[in-house]
Amino acid sequence: MLQLDRKQQLVILVLVSIIIFGGGYRFAQMKERAAEENKAALDREEVADDSKTKDLLIHVTGAVVKPGVYQLPAGSRIIDAVNKAGPTGEADLDVLKLATPVTDGQTIYVPVKGAAGQPGAVGSTNPSAAAAVSPVAASSAGAGNRAQQAGGKVNINTADQAQLDTLPGVGPAYAQRIIQYREINGPFQTIEDIKQVSGIGDKRFEQLKDLITVQ
Repeated sequence: MLQLDRKQQLVILVLVSIIIFGGGYRFAQMKERAAEENKAALDREEVADDSKTKDLLIHVTGAVVKPGVYQLPAGSRIIDAVNKAGPTGEADLDVLKLATPVTDGQTIYVPVKGAAGQPGAVGSTNPSAAAAVSPVAASSAGAGNRAQQAGGKVNINTADQAQLDTLPGVGPAYAQRIIQYREINGPFQTIEDIKQVSGIGDKRFEQLKDLITVQ
């Protein structure tokens, strides 16, 4: 039988201790890492579940009986939002893509039949909803939805989309925003009020102020 002196026994004991300690430490690290990965996976699943079950807030305006903000379950479509608000007899539902899913914060404008405009998104916080929302109808003020012009200026309270589109710095998207603003908030009281429209700031107003009127 192999005989070991005290020094050799001590060396072997130290080596065995190092191996045991190192293995235990390594195992503890692996266990901790696995626990962190499991927790991260559970967190991702919870976030995914929340996104699937979270209710959506949708603003419905235009030719509806009860315009306003409605809470709808995830997975709802434009038809669900329109039915919540109750379309009027003059509502033109044919121009809306009723089967399109809605997104949180989206605004849906229901036009009246025969309203002027081109398809596009109106006041939606989600750019991907552009194809799902109809154009804003021109303000009902003024015969035939035409702008009343004074001294060659465009009346931003009565101008339709085509007339607003002729203003510098105002394309179809801004024209729709201007029309929707007055549909929701009423006529502009001063020309400076146009800066309340999303995207129209001081710089764009400087281009417009000499070309627009509210009377």
